[in-house]
Amino acid sequence: MHGKYLGKGSRKLMGMVEIIGFAAAILSTGAFLPQAIHVIRSRDTRAISLLMYSMATVGAALWATYGFYNMQWPIIIANVVAFCFISVILVMKLRDVMKGRVAPKAAE
Repeated sequence: MHGKYLGKGSRKLMGMVEIIGFAAAILSTGAFLPQAIHVIRSRDTRAISLLMYSMATVGAALWATYGFYNMQWPIIIANVVAFCFISVILVMKLRDVMKGRVAPKAAE
């Protein structure tokens, strides 16, 4: 549905829907920021699940791709930023696992 086909009330609704989308994007993406900051500062990845962050990285990449195909900016922006945050954590976890500092948990 494009804005030119919507009436005045519908355009207001679409504006509200986009605001909800951006708010959801900010909160969902922002949820990874405290963990990224903690891992960067402490360099401690022992409590981080390798499987969870691997899945989250792939998920964010796929959501961003979906957003690009559908030109949905809240989805694109949120998932590109989330991908960056999640990737930092994942790379630090992988570095520790490869150096033998932490072993990946079997039931991650």
